[in-house]
Amino acid sequence: MCGIVGYIGNKPVVPLILDGLKRLEYRGYDSAGIAVVQKDGKLEIRRAPGKLHNLEESIRATPLEGVYGIGHTRWATHGRPTEENAHPHRDCSGEIVVVHNGIIENYLELKHQLIAEGHKFLTETDTEIIAHLIEKFSDGASLPGAVLKSVKVMTGAFALVALSTRDPLKIVAARMGPPIVVGLGEKEFFVASDIPAILQHTRSVFFLGDGELAVLTPQGVCVMDFEGRPIDRKPQHVTWDPIMAEKGGFKHFMQKEIFEQPRAVRDTLLGRISQDTGKVFLDQMEISEEEFQSFQGVKIIACGTSWHSALAGKFMIERLAHLPVEVDYGSEFRYRDPIVNKHHLVIAISQSGETADTLAAEREARQKGAKILGICNVVGSMLTREANGTIYTHAGPEIGVASTKAFTGQLTALMLTALYLAQVRDKQTPAAAQKLMQELTRIPHKIETILQHDAELEELGRLFFRHTDFLYLGRGIHYPIALEGALKLKEISYIHAEGYPAGEMKHGPNALIDEDLPVVVIATRDESDPGSMTRYEKTISNMQEVKARDGIVIAVTTEGDRQAREIADHVVEVPSAPELLAPILEIVPLQLLAYHIAVRRGCDVDQPRNLAKSVTVE
Repeated sequence: MCGIVGYIGNKPVVPLILDGLKRLEYRGYDSAGIAVVQKDGKLEIRRAPGKLHNLEESIRATPLEGVYGIGHTRWATHGRPTEENAHPHRDCSGEIVVVHNGIIENYLELKHQLIAEGHKFLTETDTEIIAHLIEKFSDGASLPGAVLKSVKVMTGAFALVALSTRDPLKIVAARMGPPIVVGLGEKEFFVASDIPAILQHTRSVFFLGDGELAVLTPQGVCVMDFEGRPIDRKPQHVTWDPIMAEKGGFKHFMQKEIFEQPRAVRDTLLGRISQDTGKVFLDQMEISEEEFQSFQGVKIIACGTSWHSALAGKFMIERLAHLPVEVDYGSEFRYRDPIVNKHHLVIAISQSGETADTLAAEREARQKGAKILGICNVVGSMLTREANGTIYTHAGPEIGVASTKAFTGQLTALMLTALYLAQVRDKQTPAAAQKLMQELTRIPHKIETILQHDAELEELGRLFFRHTDFLYLGRGIHYPIALEGALKLKEISYIHAEGYPAGEMKHGPNALIDEDLPVVVIATRDESDPGSMTRYEKTISNMQEVKARDGIVIAVTTEGDRQAREIADHVVEVPSAPELLAPILEIVPLQLLAYHIAVRRGCDVDQPRNLAKSVTVE
């Protein structure tokens, strides 16, 4: 995850950019950098690994001044954070610099083309290719023109900001996915990845839309689309208090965090996969590759929402790595004298890293000789300090008590774990791994397309907010999503909801079905997977069972599925995806449905009654 700040105006640029980065530091970073153009037109870059104060100390020791500039903070996601991998990144000439959030999906193809044309790369990051593309297209073109040509050949998600001494007194920003906000001041102009970075300087702002580019100069800001057509963008006046600024304009933290999930998944992936080799890289590990190869089984321990991600992780690991997996509630694990030893990998999952039950279970497993792999969202938490290795989800701070983006981050981390285990155990070919990685990098954009249908979920909430009971059904890896969908609804709306395996309907749940019961059915399909299609056909039969008993069917289906639409009363579509990745998409509309029902019922969405964000006592 990262923060971007850019400034052009009359104020001292370096302290202003550093202050803006500090206001985004709640996300947490381990490298930072700044690029400024000095009065003589020379470009100066300063970068430092570690926290932002390391960059500040470097500048304090050797002062840096400039006329305009850009800054960036980054959380490296594999290997030691280094100055070389920190942003901003240069081109070959050293005259162009770029900062960037997101993933360039076709960066390998572009990199190979650029290398063939004589470009030399210093890092393995996808960001570096942007600077080289701009250099390539700068021949006779302005900086905005070169950026426009560059974005047309890139696929993926990006928020980028660039400057060039070849075309001075300009900062160019472009967006396709992650947010970019532009601030308008009195003869000064700002660009950032979030409003708090610039709020103390201006309250006149606007967000770039996808496929839009902004050019900041001392005279003003112009906006155009990626075809170069001008756009008249009216600023909005921000009247937020500091807490509202943190919410980014959303009504609730939970709503904001649902919409942050594309970024959360991207940031959890960043730096951890190589499309060159099809390999996964797990940093911060004290577990050797040989130990990963030798494990005879996996135990996953977690509570609440994390337990649901763990259950989905079981399907991922068993399918890809061919290792048997058991999933335990952290609160129950140590009370049954579990059979665990040095031949087991124990994965402990906790958003906060301070969940008392999970920590107690982790300690029990460690005492019995198991190696502990933590999946956690909070750096320096107890779980991360006690585990033998940690995969950080990089979801950013989650304020809403009902977990949303941490859950999708955990699913992403579990998929990375499954791929890594398959890799070291030689259970997946590089080609198969590369294909799945490519699909994984497309998930954030697919989540964004789901979020565009928020209004439809709000209408669905209006139709069902008075109901007192819900049933959620799913088969296979989709069953944990049924559990999580039901949990979200009961947590924040106080409606009784149950998640159930669809194959168990005849063993009890059918007795509940009548004309007043909404039944939410996870009915997606992966046509390339015979097992998925078998499960799909059986789920269609479950939907028909519900309709035969006058129940109300709300189906989560794959886009374009006519068969399910003919049966269901209401349909929510998600983009197609491989079956193991589909849960990351399926949960998003269920989160939105729960949110809108709770809002309609007048519930406190962010702080539901009787619940706390982190359960730190048993």
